Amino acid sequence: MVAGGKMMNVRVTTMDAELEFAIQQTTTGKQLFDQVVKTIGLREVWFFGLQYTDNKGDLTWIKLYKKVVPCGLRKICHVMNQEVKKETPLQFKFRAKFYPEDVAEELIQDITLRLFYLQVKNAILTDEIYCPPETSVLLASYAVQARHGDYQKGNHPAGFLANDRLLPQRVVDQHKMSKEEWDSSITNWWQEHRGMLREDAMMEYLKIAQDLEMYGVNYFEIRNKKGTDLWLGVDALGLNIYEKDDKLTPKIGFPWSEIRNISFNDKKFIIKPIDKKAPDFVFFANRVKINKRILALCMGNHELYMRRRKPDTIDVQQMKAQARDEKIAKQQQREKLQLEIAARERAEKKQQEYEERLRNMAEEMDRRQAELNEAQEMIRRLEEQLKQLQAAKEELENRQKELTAMMEKLELSHEMEAAERAKLEQEIRAKQEEVQRIQSEVEAKDAEARRLQAEFEAAKLRQEEADRQYQANQTPHHHHVEENEEGEEEGEDEIPQGDVTKDLATDESIIDPVEERRTLAERNERLHDQLKALKQDLAQSRDESKETVMDKIHRENVRQGRDKYKTLREIRKGNTKRRVDQFENM
Repeated sequence: MVAGGKMMNVRVTTMDAELEFAIQQTTTGKQLFDQVVKTIGLREVWFFGLQYTDNKGDLTWIKLYKKVVPCGLRKICHVMNQEVKKETPLQFKFRAKFYPEDVAEELIQDITLRLFYLQVKNAILTDEIYCPPETSVLLASYAVQARHGDYQKGNHPAGFLANDRLLPQRVVDQHKMSKEEWDSSITNWWQEHRGMLREDAMMEYLKIAQDLEMYGVNYFEIRNKKGTDLWLGVDALGLNIYEKDDKLTPKIGFPWSEIRNISFNDKKFIIKPIDKKAPDFVFFANRVKINKRILALCMGNHELYMRRRKPDTIDVQQMKAQARDEKIAKQQQREKLQLEIAARERAEKKQQEYEERLRNMAEEMDRRQAELNEAQEMIRRLEEQLKQLQAAKEELENRQKELTAMMEKLELSHEMEAAERAKLEQEIRAKQEEVQRIQSEVEAKDAEARRLQAEFEAAKLRQEEADRQYQANQTPHHHHVEENEEGEEEGEDEIPQGDVTKDLATDESIIDPVEERRTLAERNERLHDQLKALKQDLAQSRDESKETVMDKIHRENVRQGRDKYKTLREIRKGNTKRRVDQFENM
């Protein structure tokens, strides 16, 4: 708290930075959010939110259009209508709240890619997202490429990865391999990615990770009418129901395109299908607070689901165009870099050439450092040169006039004595030589002036380019995903009077994207072979006694030929009524 109690210090932690701000007690969630995204240069704001832990230990998302600190100096500070322990500074996390259906198609900016990559990588390493061992090793190799760039034996000796956290502890515990053996295995695959840009390595990581069953899923404990404990999974593709002991394999699924209305009353949550002949899909949560969070996530994911199936806004079109230009520039830069690397490798064979290269690089650095100072000197020299040029032109004009006068005198010298005439002719020749000399000097000075002018213009352009700054835009309202913020003045645990209900936009022409979706490993033969080879290598050191329940479920799913999208297609078969009945009988 700062002087007068009118300001509050907050700390916002992103996946790779800590930001601190002083905000007023009237500051809204959106104002704080905009300050964060402007600071980090993020424009794809619709995926993200600000998260905090309330005084009951639950993670909660801040609401954009409520005050961040409406309570002043009370011991318990209400943040966005929820209670958070008063700290100095108040703690928030900037995290992805909604996930894309396909990272390769939707993520535009490098900063968006990096934030998603770091968040998903952390979830995999902490086992929040289950990842099988062979996939973990391959993902680790992409993570090393993203962090360290190309493998180079001289710069990356044995033990180089000793301090990097690369694998889930579960995977390490299940295999009889030393740290050195793990590092060696990861390094072997790392070398396969030579020449890959860091951003491309992050994208490849996410393209593989998004095929993991738990990727992008928010799980909530629910019960059906029979009282059976189950999991509800909310993600970019729809709603799924899981048995209590299996978060990998959903049993029933409802795509967003089948849902027209969601609502809750107290702990009862109701989903109305588009098929009006089908019964409502009803379940129960343990607390009203959970139903509020489910409602908000459903609304946000559904809005993004519908937005993806509409033409891009002008803002998104501009972002994509800029990203394409930047990608082309990076590709050109990479090609140039690869050529330079090849040239350097050839040069390393000859020590003399290598030393010459170092000397040239040092001179280039000195030259660049001196460019700014030289610009002023260049201007002075140019002005001096122009003065000299003008004086030389005036002198040339005077000598030409003298020569003309002497030539006229010679024309009138018929009666002049031979000696006088010879002297005059000699003077004329000398004057002609002087005029030619001055003419040459004028031309040389004129050329030097033009050269200095060209150098000055080039230096001016370089300076203007260096001074250009990126102006970050504030995020417009339509960039944010609609959430259930209106009519929520009551606290999280207070029971609303009557139903809280939301109609969802519908379009019966939408085809469920799961119908055509295939995992990357199924579409990419090289990746399929890599994972197969890794699985065979790891099988030799596997300790089956340390298998977890998740490992056994995954192995059984693989044995039966299931993967994420095959399972989703299977559980969405049949009409809505059949699936609702199936849920009630679980």
